[in-house]
Amino acid sequence: MSKTLLITGTDTGAGKTVVTTALAAYCLKYRPHSSLGIMKPIQSGEGDRETYQQLFTLNQSAEEMTPLYFQAPLAPPIAAAKENRSIDLGIVWQTLLKLQQRHDLLLVESLGGLGSPVTDELTVADLAGEWRLPTILVVSVRLGAIAQAVANVALARQAKINLRGIILNCTQHYTDEENADLSPSDLIESFTHIPVLGCLPYLPDATNLEELANVGASLDWERLF
Repeated sequence: MSKTLLITGTDTGAGKTVVTTALAAYCLKYRPHSSLGIMKPIQSGEGDRETYQQLFTLNQSAEEMTPLYFQAPLAPPIAAAKENRSIDLGIVWQTLLKLQQRHDLLLVESLGGLGSPVTDELTVADLAGEWRLPTILVVSVRLGAIAQAVANVALARQAKINLRGIILNCTQHYTDEENADLSPSDLIESFTHIPVLGCLPYLPDATNLEELANVGASLDWERLF
């Protein structure tokens, strides 16, 4: 059975894509005999799918990577309405099952954050809980990181999500002291009772696969799955 991991975040800019690429780069370098798949179930506007296609050669089509694709960079219900289209989650679910059967490891990057709307009725948290997807929460290192982590973990618990851990991500350069002051791992773990699996440093070039693989190796892989 494929190991599947949903990568979600506190908000749109938390760093889900860089975490996903770091995990993928690590797998391709250090686990070359395992089959890797990447999925962005719903995408609005250009961005993540194009990044993954540029960085990685994977055994899957663009439609399998992103079953639902909308042109406007807006929340899916709004983007779909502008195109007079509906959001068919059945297509997403069937694609997910197909990729799980084909790959040893499937990385699924969610849109937005846990509270982001997928349809007019469902959020990312709802789907993560209902589809029983093991999940990691990406928290951006900044003032307010502790509160963001606490609020999103509470939402994850409400939705009965299998939250494996938290990954901190630096969206700009910080010293070790600044990092510890803004997002103290021990305090975040104390408030959320969820393990912090590592902290990704700021990467000036987020397309450098060697560097991505190295920072991916610094994460606590035993707790990821």
